Amino acid sequence: MRHLATVALLAALLSPGAALAVQPDEILKDPALETRARNLSQELRCMVCQNQSIDDSEAPLARDLRLLVRERLTQGDSDSEVIKFLVDRYGAFVLLKPPVELNTLLLWSVAPVVLLIGIGALVVLARRRKTVSVAEAALSGDEQRRIASLAKPGE
Repeated sequence: MRHLATVALLAALLSPGAALAVQPDEILKDPALETRARNLSQELRCMVCQNQSIDDSEAPLARDLRLLVRERLTQGDSDSEVIKFLVDRYGAFVLLKPPVELNTLLLWSVAPVVLLIGIGALVVLARRRKTVSVAEAALSGDEQRRIASLAKPGE
């Protein structure tokens, strides 16, 4: 029985905290609206944490955005209207997965470009290192004559 309690405690501690950031006073009484709010919150980026959704973030701005999403839903906005409102207000960066458009092309292209630059830099460094090691291995004229004199038998 004690082993089971330990396993349950570990499972609770190691499982992702589904509602840790969402405070009880934020939760809507209507379960359908709350489900929509949670789904929308998982698609929106915390502008403070940047790689967390507002649903997962405990930042004050994330809380404000969660409350704004719930407010808009209770006023009758559709999911797409809520998203449009937030994008109009904060830009496409507020979306965790911004659409590929001309104005978001920079967001989508930076990572692959940086990766290619890194690979290129590694290739250049590897080639330089190889060239330097070959150049360092070559013997000077004096060294070659000395080796030749040492290698000649009887002198």
